[in-house]
Amino acid sequence: MPPLFKVDQVLRGHKSIYITVKEVHRALDEAAVYVASVRGHWCLQNEADILGRYQSKTPFLRPIIDEVISPADPPSIILRHLDSELLTESTNKRPTRPETKQVARCILEALLVLHRDGMRFLETQLGNCGGAVSKDSKFAEGNLIGGAFTHLPTDVWSFGNAILSLVHGGDFHYFDPGRQGVKLEDREYDLIVMQRMYHSSGPFQKSVAEILNLVALELVIFFSGQRIPRKPLQRWSTKEIPSADNKFIRRILKLDPRERPMVEEIFEDEWFMEESDDTREPIPKETSKPEDEAGS
Repeated sequence: MPPLFKVDQVLRGHKSIYITVKEVHRALDEAAVYVASVRGHWCLQNEADILGRYQSKTPFLRPIIDEVISPADPPSIILRHLDSELLTESTNKRPTRPETKQVARCILEALLVLHRDGMRFLETQLGNCGGAVSKDSKFAEGNLIGGAFTHLPTDVWSFGNAILSLVHGGDFHYFDPGRQGVKLEDREYDLIVMQRMYHSSGPFQKSVAEILNLVALELVIFFSGQRIPRKPLQRWSTKEIPSADNKFIRRILKLDPRERPMVEEIFEDEWFMEESDDTREPIPKETSKPEDEAGS
C-alpha cells in the first residue's frame, strides 16, 4: 500500500502544524509525533473520541494531541510519539518479573477505567482505542481472538497474550500468524489462530457452541476430531517461563470468553504478590516455532 503522506508534507491541526520526515512526523517545535490515518472506517474518529474522553483518567493510554484539519483526506489524528514499544524491546532483553508485573498493572488500570464505563475492546491490539466500544453497541461483536467468531470482547485474552509474549521474550507471539508472514486477510489466518488456541487450551467444551458463528463452529468440530491438544503452555519448562507466570497466564487464556476472569479479578490475583525466583535462561538467538506450525 502506498504511503498516505509524502515526505515534507505539511499537516495542519487545530493546535499546531506538523511536517512528515521519513515516516516520522514532527511538529514545528521539533517534537516527534505519530500520525494515525484511516480512510473509510469509523475506528479513527472513535479512537479520537475515546482518547479525548478517557486519557485524563489514566496515564496509561497513548494520548491524542491534535486532529488534522488540512488535508482533510485522509482523516488523521496526532498521537504522542513513542520511541519504542516494550514488546519490541523484549525481543533481545526480557523485562524482569517485577517489571512485567508493573506493566500488567498499568494495562489493567487502563482497561479498568474503560470497563467501569461499559467499554470493551474488539481488537487484539490493546493500544488501538479505535476498537473500544460500549458493551451494548451493535459493533460489540467481538471474537475469540482476532477472527469474527463470537459476540464477546477480546481485551482480557489480549492482556494474557501480551503478558505471555513479555514473559517469554525473543519476539515470541504464539497466537499471531502474522509473525510467520500470514496476513489477516488470508484464508488460513483464522484457521491457524484457532488451531493454536485448541492446542494451547483445548479441547473446546460443548458449551462454546452457544457463542460461535457457523464457520467457527465447523472449525471447532474439525479440531475436536483431530489429535489430542498438545498443551504447549503446560509443557514449557521453567527455563522458558517461570512456574508462577505460567499458571497466571493459563488462568487468563481460557478458550471460552465467558470463563475468563474479569479485570477486577485479575487485579486481585495472587500472582501480583508472590516473589518466586526467575528461572528463565537467556533468550536463545533463534526462538523455535509454535509446535502446531512446526508439525504442519
